[in-house]
Amino acid sequence: MVIVWDVLDIRSVQTPNLDQLARQGVLFRKHYTQTVPCGPSRASLFTGLYAMNHRSVNNGTPLNNRFTNIAREVRKCGYDPTLFGYTDTSADPRKLHQQDPLLSTYEGMIPGMSSGVTLTNNQLPWIADLITKGYDPTLNQCSVFDPIPNYPGAKGRGATFAPPVYPDKDSNVAFLTDELLKWLSVREDENWFAHLSYLSPHPPWIAPEKYNNMYDPSEVPKPIRRESLEDEDRQHPLLKMLHELIPRSFFFNDKLIEPAALMSDLDVLQARATYYGMMSQVDHHLGRVINYLKKSGQYESTLIIFTSDHGEQLGDHYSFGKSGYFDQSYYIPLIIRTPEIAKQSSEESVVRGTQVELFTEAIDVMPTILDWLETEIPEECDGRSLLPFLKGKIPDNWRTEVHWEYDFRQIGSFQPMIEKQFGLSPDQCSLTVLRDEQYKFVHMTALKPLLFDLQKDPEEFINLADDPRYQDIMLKYTQKMLSWQMLHRDRTLVNMNMESGSLVNWKGPRILNKVGE
Repeated sequence: MVIVWDVLDIRSVQTPNLDQLARQGVLFRKHYTQTVPCGPSRASLFTGLYAMNHRSVNNGTPLNNRFTNIAREVRKCGYDPTLFGYTDTSADPRKLHQQDPLLSTYEGMIPGMSSGVTLTNNQLPWIADLITKGYDPTLNQCSVFDPIPNYPGAKGRGATFAPPVYPDKDSNVAFLTDELLKWLSVREDENWFAHLSYLSPHPPWIAPEKYNNMYDPSEVPKPIRRESLEDEDRQHPLLKMLHELIPRSFFFNDKLIEPAALMSDLDVLQARATYYGMMSQVDHHLGRVINYLKKSGQYESTLIIFTSDHGEQLGDHYSFGKSGYFDQSYYIPLIIRTPEIAKQSSEESVVRGTQVELFTEAIDVMPTILDWLETEIPEECDGRSLLPFLKGKIPDNWRTEVHWEYDFRQIGSFQPMIEKQFGLSPDQCSLTVLRDEQYKFVHMTALKPLLFDLQKDPEEFINLADDPRYQDIMLKYTQKMLSWQMLHRDRTLVNMNMESGSLVNWKGPRILNKVGE
């Protein structure tokens, strides 16, 4: 049995069920996604590929059907992978009729995945459930997130404080959990694979009662940022452009028209408090799933993975959502608990409750699942199995840095503005990041690079790319990035050869010795 949970971020909030899961499994503390936003990051999670290889680089960019993915691979093991939530996969249009509804949405399902309940932006299955319970029959995907008008105590608390009209038990988080538990209740005697993907704490930021008031905005951590937006904008023209383009309306239902970067301090702190409340709400419902698995006798035989597709800026560097190059958009949680760990006593287990401090990436999740299922990991995968860590071992030649990419071409939305401001073609609108313990290097296809010394400047305020004292570092990291890209080029057929008169197929890891040594 396999269950994969997917939400958006986790920080120092009240998450007792996830805390317990970490104590019973392995927590990967330096885990990063490969790209943002939702669709591209999930493409990497599901295929095990860097964005430079799968090329589904924006929400709505088709995912090439030639790639395999976790759903297709586990079917070979006899599983029917079933989704509760969404995968944000844009279909390959080349074999679809022009009138096919799949070409009108970026919220398609990853090929090979079955649908338990698909809950996309329109939220229709959940809204139908609310209406059958007696809620307003005119509810739609926007109004369902409206706050209670004139809610007591809302004055002076920020735009996201007031809760919706429904309590937690009728929320979309509860609905999706209920549907999963129904599905599990008739599958206790069979192998199953479930992917539970909550929207929360994704915008719009609104939490039902109890969770809306769980965190005091005066006590949450303040955002990491310069004294003024103007000071922050001076770091790089791309950052300035993102501040100008990303609207407040992406995050709030108050219909105000202004850039998100101009939110008041009150709204920023309340948004952070509401966001934390939504995470605690998700944790509560994950606890319901864990309790069910325990009561049904399945907890000890289920591989459990808790992770995310991306992070959230939450006002850090005056940014909201997920974009650009800062760690906050890409740093994500990963907890894995295997049945093998579960069967060990606390005295004999060498891994239970351990925390891995080496760099791991979202592309490692697919190979890990397949390795645990003892099936072949596709040659095209860029990621590596984390199973050795779950057995108390460090894999040979493990990575000493992480990489991620961001593509800001925004075909169909902001591309005309980007062309006007920077004079760039869509193919010039990308950046790649190489980050290790000491430095973070950001290379842009057609704009100036950035370099941060993370030991001296962990907040990433000071760009050293033009500092004469750091030119040797710039050269070194440019070369490292080039080697990384060359190493991870598509190798689907390149290790096959027929010159000897028969087909020879070499199979093995991408790295036999450390690059450059």
